[in-house]
Formats: sequence, structure tokens, C-alpha cells
Amino acid sequence: MRIDVLSIFPSYFDGLTLSLLGKAQSAGILDLRVRDLRDWTSDRHRTVDDTPYGGGAGMVMKPEPWGLALDELASAPSAEGRPPTIIFPSPAGEVFTQATARDLSTRDHLVFGCGRYEGIDERVFEYAATLGEVRLISLGDYVLNGGEVATMAMIEAIGRLIPGVVGNPESLVEESHEDGLLEYPSYTKPSVWRERPVPEVLLSGNHAVIASWRRDQQIERTRRRRRDLLPDDED
Repeated sequence: MRIDVLSIFPSYFDGLTLSLLGKAQSAGILDLRVRDLRDWTSDRHRTVDDTPYGGGAGMVMKPEPWGLALDELASAPSAEGRPPTIIFPSPAGEVFTQATARDLSTRDHLVFGCGRYEGIDERVFEYAATLGEVRLISLGDYVLNGGEVATMAMIEAIGRLIPGVVGNPESLVEESHEDGLLEYPSYTKPSVWRERPVPEVLLSGNHAVIASWRRDQQIERTRRRRRDLLPDDED
């Protein structure tokens, strides 16, 4: 998969060279390219923002640097002939979920546009839609200073689902949200730590009983922490 990122703070993404995603890039599984939006400006101050039409506080990101950047990064189809998916993190977008991550992990080419200030000129989204599928996506009902943190979170969630990134793919199946529930609690050695024992069922060696216990724990944990995720027949 190819992922392009546009930001005025490209060094934000240095952390994506570490751990599993860093190894995936070295192995050629993931092609991640982070670019500075200011490279597509034409004035000596490398200006990317201006005052909003209609008044109001703050500044709005100018459309032309975005248009030029998207022309270069998003105008060519993938090797399979499919247009890119262009993602703008936004508190006004759809909520990002594990299902979203899994869907996006099947795409050939993702382009992330990290807004700042009071946002991006709306016409950029309209123009981007002529180049590929546009998705405005939110991490949740809160506001960040820019799209960089949200983009990093999405790339990590998407990237680890790409075949070959995680060494043991079976570990992905039992995680929180993969089956709509939160993950069951996990334990390791020692069997007693600071007078707190591991649940006896996990020491039994009976895999059917352990699987049933884990399922019950998933339902109970989800009921306590995220009741909204429970299907009606388990609420």
C-alpha cells in the first residue's frame, strides 16, 4: 500500500518509522511518504493560510497549495487502475472505527491531508472529489490543533491490518472491536503477582472452557464500559 501525507509539520510523523510500521516500510510492504504542504506555495513566506471570507476568528488554509499538491500526489491511478482514497481528518467527519480501518486497509493508495488553523477551504474537498474518493473522518467528538495526531492514529490502525505487517495475523482476530466487543483481559507469568492470582480457568488447560470464559469477559467488560456496542440480545 502507498500512503501519502500532506502536512505543514512533516516531522510529526517521525514516529511512524519505528516498530512494526517502520519494519513494514523497510520490507517494502508499506510505502509511506510525508510531504510538506509548503512545498507547493509560491511566495517567499511559503504562506498556506489567509483570513476567512465573512469574518470570524482564526485563519483558513488556502486552496491553491492543496490543489497543486493533490494534482501531483492524487491524480494518477494506482497500478491496479483504481483512484486514491483522500482522507481529511475533521471533527465534522464520520467517526473512525475498527471497521473503517479494515475497509481502508484494502485500498491501494491513501492520501491524508492534515488541516490546521480553522480548517481548509471547502473547495479543496470538492476538487479532491474529482481525483478520488474523499472521506472526512473524525477520531471522536473533540477538537485537536490539527490533523497530524489523528492521521498518525489512523495510519497505525490501518497499517497493522495490512497483510505481513503484524507477524502473527491471528493476534488481530481477538482484539477489541474486531467482533464488535471489547477484548477480554490478558495475563502472563507469574501466576501470582503481589497477592493477585491469575484466574484459575486460564491455568486449567481446557481450551473450550477458556474460550467460553473469555467470551463472557468480553460481554461483561463491554457491558460495563461500552454498553452502546452490545447487540440487543446481549444487553
